[in-house]
Amino acid sequence: MSSRGLLFISVFTFCVLGALALPQLGIYGYLADYCLNPADQWWGRPFAQMGIRFSFTLALATMAGIFLQRKKLRFGEKLIEKQEWLMVLFLLVVWGLYFFAPQTVGRYGSTDHPAIKLAKIFIFTLMMTHVITDLNKLKGLFAVLSSAAFLLGIKAWSVPYSAFSRGRLEGIGGADFSEANFFAAFMAAMLPLIGIMFLRSRWPGKLYYAACGAFTANAVVLCRSRGAFLGLVMGAVAAFIFAPKKYRKHIVILCMAGMVGVIYLSDDFFIQRIMSISTDQSEMDESSSSRIRLWKAGLRMVASHPLGIGPGNWYQTIGRYIPEYEGKDSHSTYVKCFAELGVIGLAVFLLFLLQSSLNLRHIYLQVHSLPPPEEEEFTQLYFAILVALVIFMTCALTITMIYTEILWVLLMLPVCLKRSLDNYLQDQEETDGF
Repeated sequence: MSSRGLLFISVFTFCVLGALALPQLGIYGYLADYCLNPADQWWGRPFAQMGIRFSFTLALATMAGIFLQRKKLRFGEKLIEKQEWLMVLFLLVVWGLYFFAPQTVGRYGSTDHPAIKLAKIFIFTLMMTHVITDLNKLKGLFAVLSSAAFLLGIKAWSVPYSAFSRGRLEGIGGADFSEANFFAAFMAAMLPLIGIMFLRSRWPGKLYYAACGAFTANAVVLCRSRGAFLGLVMGAVAAFIFAPKKYRKHIVILCMAGMVGVIYLSDDFFIQRIMSISTDQSEMDESSSSRIRLWKAGLRMVASHPLGIGPGNWYQTIGRYIPEYEGKDSHSTYVKCFAELGVIGLAVFLLFLLQSSLNLRHIYLQVHSLPPPEEEEFTQLYFAILVALVIFMTCALTITMIYTEILWVLLMLPVCLKRSLDNYLQDQEETDGF
């Protein structure tokens, strides 16, 4: 057995057993497993072949830990936040269509149907929002995601040229974001989290997170993703607008350094792809123009089926509207949500996004009354989550990820931050009362 395999199984065992006393260890282990996908890596495959289901085991251990430590867990002002209710409502819409829409055929024989997969995602996400409820746990989650991006970035840097398809890096990310565009979106969304961890760390930590940022940014460039580039542009705009005053200069410098780094790492192929971005169909390449045709077909689906064609049914339906695109993806989270889940599904999803934004706004308004150290910490994490969501949801315009885990994990981070703030304020009230 390799040393890397021994290290992996040791960390996995530590997270499983540790989750019984500290459920956050189960959350961290689950997210690391999701991002790194050890079952498909040479160092993790032997254990997977032994029948060990890493994510399932970590989820069960986390559930057990939540039950055993239920009296110690703190849920802020409410057991179920509005954003969590909207997530549950979205799942009900999906399952309603699952039973009443035409049956899905042909694509999900070896993997979970989107309705089943989404139910599993929401169970984990609700565990996360009820466990990661203070600043230290949330900072630990940031560190895990940053480290996962670092390891993926190292892998992207070291893979042979055979891992590239048409000049683009493929097959590096987790189980449901290994495609080049999606992997680039994930890595781009990790950059704000890494940047804040860099700013708040001492020098040893700064060196570590600087390396995280460098390898993560390099991986984004290797994917040659126009969607990720647009996400980063919008993220930079959001960073300039919402940067905390104390760190505004530092954040501007980081953004400029990132831009210089991306330009340095870019090659002619990447620059040509970025320069091909256009809103004029006559100037688009085949990849871009096909997306426009697919989105228009999605709108025609909605016109024909206002309540949706059913979760997972895009692939078997698109050929009726564009025969030559039989089985082709929608290339848009919003279009696929609209077509498959109809007017009600899209409305609930947009309400969910709005509530996520309102939670962040609520946090921003409240933290200004806190003592300086705590105000600074909450503001930093608020800023990182905001920019990460701007990047990721911009990428969602051209990438399909409505049934993927990382989308919902990132969108629920505002709930974790809100509960952390609620618990801090409650502690302050009890201290003042005493």
